Amino acid sequence: MLAGRNIICLASNWFFDPTSKHHIMTRLAERNHIVWVNYHGSRRVRVSGADMKSVVSRLGQVFRGPRDAAPGITVLTPIILPWPGSGSVRRLNRVILVRQIRKVLRRLPDRPVQVWSFAPDVSHLAGQFGEECLIYYCVDEFSEFAGYDSELISGLEKELIARADLVITTSRGLQTSKQSLHPQTHLVTHGVDYDHFARARDPGTPVPPDVANLPRPILGFFGLIRDWVDLDLLSHVAKRRPDWSIVLIGEGGDETGVCTGLSNVYFLGRRPYAELPGYCRAFDVGLIPFRVNELTRHVNPIKLREYLAAGLPVVSTPLPEVIACGSLVEIADGTDAFIAACERAMAGNSPDHVARRQTAMQQETWAAKVEHLSRLVEGVLSPSVSQVTGGEGR
Repeated sequence: MLAGRNIICLASNWFFDPTSKHHIMTRLAERNHIVWVNYHGSRRVRVSGADMKSVVSRLGQVFRGPRDAAPGITVLTPIILPWPGSGSVRRLNRVILVRQIRKVLRRLPDRPVQVWSFAPDVSHLAGQFGEECLIYYCVDEFSEFAGYDSELISGLEKELIARADLVITTSRGLQTSKQSLHPQTHLVTHGVDYDHFARARDPGTPVPPDVANLPRPILGFFGLIRDWVDLDLLSHVAKRRPDWSIVLIGEGGDETGVCTGLSNVYFLGRRPYAELPGYCRAFDVGLIPFRVNELTRHVNPIKLREYLAAGLPVVSTPLPEVIACGSLVEIADGTDAFIAACERAMAGNSPDHVARRQTAMQQETWAAKVEHLSRLVEGVLSPSVSQVTGGEGR
């Protein structure tokens, strides 16, 4: 594994639910120090309850200053202005960001610095820290997110790719769209916290009380509930199968209204990551009910591997990365097909099928992904540096 570095990680909020960023950086922190920058300058703030709540939360983090959030990880929530469309604001943000990050770096041992950006619009930070390499870790087609300035984000992302030493993509769609822009573009699909989710098959794992007594079968989902989740589809399924319980775990916006009044649809809100295996133990099927559009055609849902590690049958709309799993999943397009796929998944959920899903995930761990990433980083460093990093974790 990569070792002996100070790694600047530009990503979404550390205090959100665990994402690929959290899993990767937590493991890299075992042999490096991570400066996690809660970057929030990609989208202009809207006058809405959710955005105002987010602003208040971030201001509280700003005033608390940098803090050690986990072993080997210092979290910085910088003061930056959320007006990405203004060139003068971006220049001001660069000055502010660089100053704040350098201040944190001065507290750390003098070691080589790397920049890993999960944000697409930070090319203005390239070269500001004497870094030995800049890595763009692309997990989404950011220009397709609602509320983002598509043309602006696309242009800024191209600038970042041009300045990067290495581009990592997490889906085949993303790899295809970025590899023409950079010769060192690689596909590294998401991993899974296998041991954590495999606990769903342990009889000793408690089922949370809010689902323990729901009518079965239980069709479950966890993750952000945003405009990419097809609640229209789920409402149709719920009406057609009133004897099924549909459970959605995660932070939801205004989109939940279409399911209002349906007695067999349960919005439970956010639940701790530690409790997800218990919910998986209660589920009869794991759902990935995403709308299929330009955003989701490039996505690789982390929950796919988490459901499979838990041994769950998975039913999904036709997303390319889910289709790539072949017979491990059921793919369905439309209400009739989705209901039929759920029925097939439950009818064919034998112990052999459970074992097959879990076995397929045992080599897909985050630890294995970090080893792969380390080798790719070593490949873009000079041979002398590669010898230093190559001495550990083999």
